[in-house]
Amino acid sequence: MIRVLVVDDEALIRSGFRHILSAADGIEVVGAVPGGEAVQTVREERPDVVLLDIRMPDVDGLTVLSEIRALPAPPVVAMLTTFDTDEYIAAALRSGAAGFLLKDTDPEQMGHLVRTLAGGGVVLSSKVTRTVVDGYLDRGVRDPAARSVARLTARERDVLLLLADGLSNADIGTRVHLSTGTVKDHVSAILAKLEVGSRVQAAIVAERAGLLGPGTP
Repeated sequence: MIRVLVVDDEALIRSGFRHILSAADGIEVVGAVPGGEAVQTVREERPDVVLLDIRMPDVDGLTVLSEIRALPAPPVVAMLTTFDTDEYIAAALRSGAAGFLLKDTDPEQMGHLVRTLAGGGVVLSSKVTRTVVDGYLDRGVRDPAARSVARLTARERDVLLLLADGLSNADIGTRVHLSTGTVKDHVSAILAKLEVGSRVQAAIVAERAGLLGPGTP
């Protein structure tokens, strides 16, 4: 079972996500709490995936993200947002968010997206605009990170392309005939060589470096 924690300031949103995800196969919602209770709940329940509201009145979502990421063996954290042009998205990328979901995401897709996150895949809402991504890259990441792609081995480039396509470690392993553990080692090496902190950042670097074709999501 994939253990999921939902963090949002609105009780109605928390209830809706709990209902949707609880109905999905292989997913257990271990909590649905406001921002002020998030870090302690992560410590107690040890979820695999946290869906975290990026804007909350009681506590800053970015602060919660940083505190969760600082925990030992932190869960995967994806940010929930209402706005595809939210200025906080760039900061969340730099803080290690594993993905971004708009709150109006099709409920039928939620189970699949959570499984993708739990498997190490990248989840970016199609409505997260290029302007936001470019804004992240313009803050000192574009040139040095793009140049660092040259440090990758041929195998690491193969893994990066599949990672950028949103595949989990297990799916990447199937494609390139490697064990999941070996893929994880390659991903770790890729993040280090690209000097980024998350798979999302690595995917963006791959796009900016011209490694992805025009049809790549």
